[in-house]
Amino acid sequence: MLHYQSLEEAEEALGRALSVAEKLWFQYSAQKPDFILHCHNILFVMLFYTLAPLPFVFIGLGWFKNMDKFKIQPKVNDCFSNMFKCYKDVMRSYVFVIGPLQVISYPSIQWIGIRTGLPLPSLAEVFWQIVVYFIIEDFSNYWIHRMLHTKWTYKNIHSVHHEYTAPIGFAAPYAHWAEIWILGIPSFLGPALVPGHITTYWLWFILRQLEAIETHSGYVLPWSPTKYIPFYGGAEYHDYHHFVGEQSKSNFASIFTYCDYIYGTNKGYRAHKQVLEKAKNLQDPSASK
Repeated sequence: MLHYQSLEEAEEALGRALSVAEKLWFQYSAQKPDFILHCHNILFVMLFYTLAPLPFVFIGLGWFKNMDKFKIQPKVNDCFSNMFKCYKDVMRSYVFVIGPLQVISYPSIQWIGIRTGLPLPSLAEVFWQIVVYFIIEDFSNYWIHRMLHTKWTYKNIHSVHHEYTAPIGFAAPYAHWAEIWILGIPSFLGPALVPGHITTYWLWFILRQLEAIETHSGYVLPWSPTKYIPFYGGAEYHDYHHFVGEQSKSNFASIFTYCDYIYGTNKGYRAHKQVLEKAKNLQDPSASK
């Protein structure tokens, strides 16, 4: 909740005129408690989880012609009932697992200093904080993910997420409730170490959700802007991890590829790529020229 009673009071306190974005923020948030603003996060995540996978759903159902060539595992057919079941299971997790986690995490959000007032952060500040959040999340998630592939944790927790050996967009957050809580740690770690504005906090979780949906989509779309991000793994990279399943010793990183490269956990994937490349060259000798 903002401490200013009017736009004029806010401008006087800041010593300058408010930007258009700050005026809109003032009008929206001035009378809302910080707790309510914090709880917006789960609503945004649920909204984007519902909408973002839809293009991949329509592609999988054959609504668009000539899109099968972008499917990573073309022999696996998608069906609406399976996708809708996954959606319902995840939404249930949002309501009964992630929702309560959001509520009980509010005191920690206050403690680390996520602010809700004016001024709004600059675009440069938002950009660099989001970059830092992605790097922190990726590194910490890598080690937790490797832990989830130990015998006991895989059998009792992580195997739920690997039920989708050919992942779909809706399956990005599909997991055991314990895994959802455990992997919430890397997601909160960035904002905890580099706290910013609540709007940056919202944006971070939205972008992380969109990234996870893309990497679980089952499709490599050539026009995706993420292919220009340095060291970005993408759908093909993570799809291999699901394809191998329990035996996977490769591609543990959630976003980038450098951790797997540094710690040698991309060898299986590299060997797999070499086999596919040789098979492709045998079918089409001109491809190797």
